[in-house]
Amino acid sequence: MAQTKSLLRTALHTILLLLFFQLLSDFVESIYVLGLLGTNIPPEIASVILFLSPVLLLLLPRALSGWPLVLLGQLMLLCRVIAPLLDPRGKMLVSGLGVACFLLLLPSLLQQRPSRRSPALELTAALSLSILLRALGSGSDISTHGSFQFLGWMMALAAAWLLLTLHWPSIAATASTAESALPATPSAARTIGLCLGLLSVIILLYFSLLSPTVISRWTGQPYLPILATVTLVLWASSLVITLRPSWLSRLSMPALLVWNVLFVASLFLTLLSRQIAFPSHPAYYPLAEPPLSPLCSLPLVGLLLLFPVLLIDGQLLIQALVAGRPSPRRLALGFTLGGLYLLLMVFAQVFTTVYDYIPVIGPLFRDRFAVVFLVPGLLLTLAVWLARPDLPTAEAAPSAAPSRLWPALLSLVAILTLAGAWVVSARPSATASAPSQLTVFTYNIQQGYDAAGRRNYEGQLAVARQIQPDIIGLQECDAARIANGNQDVVRYWADQLDYYSYYGPTTVAGTFGIALLSRYPIHNPRTFFMFSTGEQTACIEAEITVGNRTFTVFVTHLGNGGPLVQQLEVLQEVQGKENVILVGDFNFRPDTPQYRSTLALLEDAWVLRWPEGNTTQGVDFARTIDHIFVSPGTRVTDARYLPGPASDHPALMAVIGW
Repeated sequence: MAQTKSLLRTALHTILLLLFFQLLSDFVESIYVLGLLGTNIPPEIASVILFLSPVLLLLLPRALSGWPLVLLGQLMLLCRVIAPLLDPRGKMLVSGLGVACFLLLLPSLLQQRPSRRSPALELTAALSLSILLRALGSGSDISTHGSFQFLGWMMALAAAWLLLTLHWPSIAATASTAESALPATPSAARTIGLCLGLLSVIILLYFSLLSPTVISRWTGQPYLPILATVTLVLWASSLVITLRPSWLSRLSMPALLVWNVLFVASLFLTLLSRQIAFPSHPAYYPLAEPPLSPLCSLPLVGLLLLFPVLLIDGQLLIQALVAGRPSPRRLALGFTLGGLYLLLMVFAQVFTTVYDYIPVIGPLFRDRFAVVFLVPGLLLTLAVWLARPDLPTAEAAPSAAPSRLWPALLSLVAILTLAGAWVVSARPSATASAPSQLTVFTYNIQQGYDAAGRRNYEGQLAVARQIQPDIIGLQECDAARIANGNQDVVRYWADQLDYYSYYGPTTVAGTFGIALLSRYPIHNPRTFFMFSTGEQTACIEAEITVGNRTFTVFVTHLGNGGPLVQQLEVLQEVQGKENVILVGDFNFRPDTPQYRSTLALLEDAWVLRWPEGNTTQGVDFARTIDHIFVSPGTRVTDARYLPGPASDHPALMAVIGW
């Protein structure tokens, strides 16, 4: 009976952790989407106060237990089921409420937690499931959208039943009474430090490891090898946690601290080596993405091999909190400050990309992506040092051996992850040896959201599928950032279309997301940057060979107003090249100096097809900012704008014939 109850508790906490990460991703994503639609700070951002929900526990004489705890948990689960079905504003409020419920539940569950259970197993299982769900969706969690949402509903139903089974008043009251009779031993400072350390574990998992495509986009390295490495290292860790739990209790504090320092250093150096210090003078532009030394691979390898220390840290910190028996109010204070800390770190990461839209403090976050990760890494290491068992009353007991069912379950999850990722990955097919035309397509997809702010990957893909393009340029396709829920829309497009793909600047650079997808192999891709006084911009250059003809393709997205200096820098790279195709969201109209400067070197594909104009496409050409430019003398047999609600921009296609 005890073994069964332990198994059920582990399953409950695993599901709650996973659903919390999903709610947190949806909450941050929804706030960003509302800002994206208005290009300013939305008033609904006041909902971030929900991060501070643990302050309510300061008003209670004791920790939540029994039916209040069960009802709070059921409310969180209801929020998880409903949130994906709502519009952005409703989704933000409901997912935020779900996050608030979890932050209220967590300290209460800690105070009722048996000290000999293994929190590392729960973290491992939740992380493994998140990676599986993301791998099956090409970087997007399949349980939060589309036809597989029933998986999320099933997990929520399972957790609802487990809450009723394990925390109904008759059970919870006994545990609460037993705990309240014990004296509170740790100081308030130590309790707060342990809580902040635990939130640091949550932050680092959320920012980087819930979907390995995040690390792939940081580094520009292939996704499948990174996914396989993370999955196998996590699987090996699960075997140690489940089959050799005594090993964790024998790990010395100096060894654990060294492990933490090496992990934090690997994480920081992985990001820092890819951080670009953009010059402040236009004379240095266009700026090619700096080449990386082979030594830069070492921190990445260290990151991929050392990350299980987060699971061990989580176990140590939770056990120290449980064994220390802090009073409910001290624990509430610790998690209130933890919620504030989580909020500030979320803002800090988002600001590294949208700094140009944040008054006063925004520019301070430009080119500071690596620093955002250094802060929770250092705070976590300090918290681990605080958790050392220097007091008999705070000493954490060794964890009991988990059920032998867990190794089999986690092994199955690892197998499904690797097999699923391989099955859904893009497999570009052989193409005709001597085609006579090339269909080019450019689309600003507004981060994958439609004009109303709903995630609309399939609707936008449908626009492309009706054209069957050979070459696709995407703009505003930021991949794997917490601002878009760590979803990877470019990987999703490439896998769904079975195309080759190249994502331009790494996400560390903090630029607009731009990508090139192609039915044909992409050769010699590179990224260069243009001068900017606001948000940083970049351009992709690559070669694509079709039959016996090689095209030089450029994809870009200029800053607000399409600055002339940026377009001139793009044209500087274009000059002297043959068979040029330049596509993008240029943010300038046909009546501007930028457009005229471009026509001095290239021709507008749409104008080549419609020199007298065309008013049947539902777009006023004089107001267009999305263009396809080609080398002089190129034969264009068709060109069309494709307006519609799938995005806030019309798509544009052109057929080049020879």
